[in-house]
Amino acid sequence: MNQQLLATESKISVSERPNSPHVTDESAANSSSPGATVRVGAVSYLNSKPLIEDLPGLLPEANVSLDYPSRLADQLAAGDLDVALIPSVEYMRGSDYEIISDACVATRGPVLSVKLYSRVDPGAIQTLALDEGSRTSATLARIMLLERYGVDPARKPLPIEMSVQHTDADAVLVIGDRAMHAPTEEFHTVWDLGEEWLAWTGLPFVFAMWVARRGVASSHVEQMLSESRDRGVARISEIAQREAAKLNIPAENAERYLTDNLFFRLTSAERSGLKLFQQLAVQAGLAPEGVDLVFRN
Repeated sequence: MNQQLLATESKISVSERPNSPHVTDESAANSSSPGATVRVGAVSYLNSKPLIEDLPGLLPEANVSLDYPSRLADQLAAGDLDVALIPSVEYMRGSDYEIISDACVATRGPVLSVKLYSRVDPGAIQTLALDEGSRTSATLARIMLLERYGVDPARKPLPIEMSVQHTDADAVLVIGDRAMHAPTEEFHTVWDLGEEWLAWTGLPFVFAMWVARRGVASSHVEQMLSESRDRGVARISEIAQREAAKLNIPAENAERYLTDNLFFRLTSAERSGLKLFQQLAVQAGLAPEGVDLVFRN
């Protein structure tokens, strides 16, 4: 299967060139200014904290806000944001977008924060509850079920405030911080989607990346997004200490997660993973044809 997938991924062209309260934190709230010219949306999950370290200070001219990834995608599409860290599949469903930074949220193996819990054998799944915050992971789960087991389950939402036990679906996809707390229920099958993708394709997987409408963000914004990432990666231990208590997890677990399970740079390997994911999404009818991956740099 790996050889077949890797053989087909080269066909995708790459151009180089909430109903619930808004999620924010003190530093993001204080970054707003009356003269802000760039509206930047970032993700509120632990996995994105290294990408926004010191960002309000690095971009004092911008209005930086935090929200769930799916909502950021909607705000960027609606023109309410100029730059956003959005689910990778939402780039593929959009138009007139470009990827403006090599900073991203990716994995090269188990990711821990994207889990599929199935109460039945994967080939027997008839109903699938999808985390409300998920777009890319939901698409990935559907692709893997379709390609590997030939099933396309009926879908139902799993609201942000609800847990796995609140749905009777055959399988449940959860992402983000809540996926790091294992349910007490026993399941037939548990997938870590990062681990499953790597085993299936041999490639990294990109969950989110910085995207802008073409021609909107300046080179200064691009540089500061990379600088923020570099500072965050250098301070992972500090970030883990700062964020762990909020999530009710040990600081060492948070640090291990950010260090061992996530990768924050969009290299050629990550680009290959993106191309293959796009091809599979198009084949499954989950993304439109004809959308090029455009990298500003």
